[in-house]
Amino acid sequence: MNFIFEPWPWYVSGPLIAIILFLFFYFGKSFGVSSNLETLCTISGADKFSDYFKKDWKERDWALVFLLGLIIGGFIASNYLSNQAPIDLNPTTIIELNKLGFSNAGETLMPNELFDFEHIFTLKGFLLLLIAGICIGFGTRYADGCTSGHAITGLSNLQLPSLIAVLGFFIGGLIMIWLIFPLLFR
Repeated sequence: MNFIFEPWPWYVSGPLIAIILFLFFYFGKSFGVSSNLETLCTISGADKFSDYFKKDWKERDWALVFLLGLIIGGFIASNYLSNQAPIDLNPTTIIELNKLGFSNAGETLMPNELFDFEHIFTLKGFLLLLIAGICIGFGTRYADGCTSGHAITGLSNLQLPSLIAVLGFFIGGLIMIWLIFPLLFR
């Protein structure tokens, strides 16, 4: 087994996340991707259109380094640390995904029917991305944070609003997969 090309086990990734959170707390920062994207919007001039973005982005300039790290880390992981071996999915899951139109179920983590440019630039692909983006943007603003902020930072701080938000994220995910997803891909 080549450790570099396998998903990292919980006993490696979990403590690494805990160390990162400790460093965020130690330096008085909060972890969450949506607040970092908010900083990008402020820098991009969104404050001219919405008072919500009227903030001093220089107080959060570290967020730009964090976002850059996410992009570089994602690139390195996908291009140099990814295992291209088929995924060990349950045969029943593969059959059900094939019925929904996913031809390469179990062969890759990112199905072509959702993630390749040929499908993204169709009307259906564009509408899926647009509606998903609107729902995620609304939900993130309404919940006052994103899944990473609430699930990692908020729950580790034992914050009740984060617990409620995470429960809502999971319920929304279940509704999407069991009710809406089959309607979209049949």
